[in-house]
Amino acid sequence: MNQPAARVFLILAALSGAICVAIGAMGAHSLPKRLESQGFTQEQVDKKLQQCELATRYQMFHALAVLALAASGYCTRSKLATIASVLMLLGTIGFSGGLYSMVFADEIIHWSIVPIGGSLFILGWLHLAASALFQRSLPSPNGA
Repeated sequence: MNQPAARVFLILAALSGAICVAIGAMGAHSLPKRLESQGFTQEQVDKKLQQCELATRYQMFHALAVLALAASGYCTRSKLATIASVLMLLGTIGFSGGLYSMVFADEIIHWSIVPIGGSLFILGWLHLAASALFQRSLPSPNGA
């Protein structure tokens, strides 16, 4: 992978982090009243707030992981690390995006999108582990 592709991963990780903070702030401040005004019971509001918190937590963890891979340049030197980054970003769309749709739209495209997103997260981490396992030595940032 070349430097422009690493730059794309940096941009996507930064945008994912920004979205995560914005949604987290909304979840902490305006979302409870918004849900109550839509007629949800306190139990339903609490469940949706938990889903929102879970989605933002997982999104931030994976945004930081992709950011670290891109900033270190590791994803430019390892195809498996590149695949790990892609899987983590896709996992964010499926897992966090699916939970966000349940919270904000009270519906989801398909019930399986959240567990598929979670599976993509797991596969991303496994690809990252494989990238370290199958390298004779981990590449240094200066390419030596």
